[in-house]
Amino acid sequence: MENVVLTIHLILALLLIGVVLLQRSEGGGLGMGGGGGAVSARGAANAMTKLTWIFAIGFIITSLTLTIMAARNVGGSVTEQLGGTSIPAPVAPTANPDLTLPPVSGDAPLAPPRPDAAPADATAPATPAAPAAPVTPAAPATPTAPAN
Repeated sequence: MENVVLTIHLILALLLIGVVLLQRSEGGGLGMGGGGGAVSARGAANAMTKLTWIFAIGFIITSLTLTIMAARNVGGSVTEQLGGTSIPAPVAPTANPDLTLPPVSGDAPLAPPRPDAAPADATAPATPAAPAAPVTPAAPATPTAPAN
């Protein structure tokens, strides 16, 4: 049945193209020129317009029929045909892929330790380090005069 409707659809498409090309346009086109005949120019235009409408309506009906036939054969939506699988979210790249972080235990702090803080496994309180002696710049060397 689908092949019959498709054949009618293609024939209507070709007829519609032919009728549209034969119609007289303002620029002349492929229309039927001037001159008298059994049918006046106005009567020919009305007949061509009616044929165009008939072929266009038939083309639309066969298009809708083919669409309905195709939808019945599918049996579901596109996502159902794919199995409803979801696509995993992309993973953001790290700045240095060679950098690996140690595993975090439940008691680990969220922030890195301060440099002056005591280590987590130390039993005695840490003593603060003595401040370093200020560094004074050395005096510039004085140039000596060459001996003559």
